[in-house]
Amino acid sequence: MVDVTVFGAGAFGLSVAWACARRGAKVRVIDPYGVGAGASGGLVGALAPHTPENWNDKKQFQFESLIMAEDWWADVAASGGVSPGYGRTGRLQPIADQRALDLARKREVSSRELWQGKAKWQVIEAAVAGGWAPVSATGYLIHDTLSARMFPRSAAAALAAAIVASGGEITTEGPEAGKVVWATGWQGLVELSTQAGRMVGNGVKGQAALLTLARPVAPQLYADALHIIPHENGTVAIGSTSEREFDDLATTDAQLDDVIARARRAVPALEGAEVIERWAGVRPRAKSRAPVLGPHPFREGQFIANGGFKIGFGMAPKTGEVMADLILEGCDRIPEGFKPDASL
Repeated sequence: MVDVTVFGAGAFGLSVAWACARRGAKVRVIDPYGVGAGASGGLVGALAPHTPENWNDKKQFQFESLIMAEDWWADVAASGGVSPGYGRTGRLQPIADQRALDLARKREVSSRELWQGKAKWQVIEAAVAGGWAPVSATGYLIHDTLSARMFPRSAAAALAAAIVASGGEITTEGPEAGKVVWATGWQGLVELSTQAGRMVGNGVKGQAALLTLARPVAPQLYADALHIIPHENGTVAIGSTSEREFDDLATTDAQLDDVIARARRAVPALEGAEVIERWAGVRPRAKSRAPVLGPHPFREGQFIANGGFKIGFGMAPKTGEVMADLILEGCDRIPEGFKPDASL
């Protein structure tokens, strides 16, 4: 009775399963470690766009996903009764010097066309942002209204609840049935690399921290290469490191101490906020840095959805829908650069 089996209960696997379920398919999600057990069970949840310049298929895909996200996540919440912690609260970034200020103003102009009037990228005075503003050497900030946030664990739980409410099944084991999708994270990319005989993708470890500080409707910040995300649950997440080499998948160390210290220097409002959780996990990064979506190159008649890396939840709504188009209707709307053959 199962129409679609999805291996992997992370951002991509759950999103594909939900997109199929909302179209009436009977879905089964199988993950031996449970929902959001990997990188999708993290803390940060920055749904942030690429810069509005040098436009390409990846930037267009992400833009469309971020634009559709508000309604998409609202449908998830309404269907399953669990909040994903979504909010399109925007983002502030400090501007370091005159060169960066000139570039930001050029991007302000290009964003009007590329973002189609659906969101803004603008230069503002730091004083306008009040006490939540990050330190800016020029006194100016970039403010964009496209960025959003969600709490990854809550988003994974919300998707799982919506799938179950639709009649789907989430289990730690079970047989394949119907159409099969592999969304198995960084381990899946390593397996794909082994099958291909060359590097297709791997895992990149990230460390993040969660602080107690209630700024539930404040914009997220990007300062000193760090994401600083106020969540609706009265916490602020800070992340993350990017570690290509690591011995332990889930331990934190002095690198996270440095991240926390840098965040406090960049955002004085964080001084004194208590650290309540330290987290580490491994994110799936394809060699191309683009998601890997489409027919599985080594499993005939099956599919793959992987490589979300740092933008998995931001890409999730659009990824789920284009994969459902392909799986259920045979309609291929996946950018050529995302297809598995492009990575091999």
